[in-house]
Amino acid sequence: MNATTFTSASRLRPNRRGRVAALAGILAAGGLLAAPGSVAAAVQDAAAQELPFVLNTFSFLVWGALVMWMCAGFTMLESGSVRSKNASVICLKNIGLYSIAGLTYYIVGYGLMYTDVGGGIIGALDWFYGPSADEAALLGGNEGAAAAVVENGYAVTSDWFFQMVFVATTASIVSGALAERVNLWAFFVFTAILTAFIYPVVGAWTWGGGWLAERGFSDFAGSTIVHSTGGWAALAGALVVGPRWGKFRKDGSVKLTPPSNIPAVTLGVFILWLGWFGFNGGSALALGSAAKAVEMSNVLVNTNLAAGAGVITAILVSKPILGRTDLFAGLNGAIAGLVAITAGPNILDGRWAIVIGAVGALVCTLGLKVLERYRIDDVVGAVPAHLFAGIWGTLAASFQVDGVSFVTQLIGVLSVGGFVFVLSFILWTVLEKTMGVRVSRNVEEIGQDSAELGIDAYPEFVLMVDPDDGGDYRDPD
Repeated sequence: MNATTFTSASRLRPNRRGRVAALAGILAAGGLLAAPGSVAAAVQDAAAQELPFVLNTFSFLVWGALVMWMCAGFTMLESGSVRSKNASVICLKNIGLYSIAGLTYYIVGYGLMYTDVGGGIIGALDWFYGPSADEAALLGGNEGAAAAVVENGYAVTSDWFFQMVFVATTASIVSGALAERVNLWAFFVFTAILTAFIYPVVGAWTWGGGWLAERGFSDFAGSTIVHSTGGWAALAGALVVGPRWGKFRKDGSVKLTPPSNIPAVTLGVFILWLGWFGFNGGSALALGSAAKAVEMSNVLVNTNLAAGAGVITAILVSKPILGRTDLFAGLNGAIAGLVAITAGPNILDGRWAIVIGAVGALVCTLGLKVLERYRIDDVVGAVPAHLFAGIWGTLAASFQVDGVSFVTQLIGVLSVGGFVFVLSFILWTVLEKTMGVRVSRNVEEIGQDSAELGIDAYPEFVLMVDPDDGGDYRDPD
């Protein structure tokens, strides 16, 4: 995922000329382009130079679009996981956070993550990151700038797009954990700071060539950089915001809050699974050679194996751990397997991918029980699936990826965790003291859809009194 894999000093943009030349080269190579030998050779030479650039750029854009589609998966998963009275707010939060992430990462985040990091802890303020002078010249008709553009290996703005959709994924993790009680505007403020500063700093340490990268820390597609960052931020938020009213009772029992729309949750997980092929496959960062094509193929297969192993493992262990064969645990098992393999999907042995996914699901299922024990309310199981499984996957990468040290991986996990959790906890606390981080108890009982938006996701259903309302451990005696 390191944007400096290619030369990052110049900022580039896709151009039609490159695609036309590439097509001409393919036709000439197949004997379909009738031309004098010298002309055909020149066309083929130009195509050979530009084809990798075109393929790499196209790869970033297509994989990035697939990762963006994961926003739909998160929306369906979260809106189906909450009670029906809060589904509309979930939809607004998800389209809002994606928009905020895109704007903040464009205005300031990408520069802080990648510009002049130089082995340090943060990049430079590079406002409104965009095309280079060479790219602008090429689009302005200066064909002489094409060589400098192609030399970079990919269009820089295509890389920005691919990086940006990862930021939105991090914010989506926080959304699901704090559903049904977090203040909408407090959440949006936190999202803006997370995507503009917190995530870019973590990215600068690692993919941006910062101090962790200098030590040899490895995270192929973001088990820690993306998923654990979102998980730590979500955990801090859950502690400050507190659990939903009635979730944990005085007698120590836990109120079950089953998903309101099981098919939507299941479809959401399938969409996330599909998007993960872009998430991990695109992180090969190139498609301009046979070696990269083989690597990308292996990455996609390992990603699929880990997810499948996660599902089966979670189903098998759900009854002894949770007391029932649990569909929700199985769905989270898929996500946990995907998160776990994300740090090292480029391994050659697919059997190890199965082990990583299976252990990730086990860790996630156990994590659901641990959170309940400590009265931490996570509506969708985001913390176990993204944080706990992300930690495991990052450490497990050291077992199979050449040149990766377990100690360095552990340092990375602890450093990112300490930074993100402490800063997020402080930020959530400040928001609590200033604007409030959760809705009132009355709004929570009525539902945020009616109380805050005035639009119900399922208006044909009548809001009923909860028959399982057994009070809350915070209620006075």
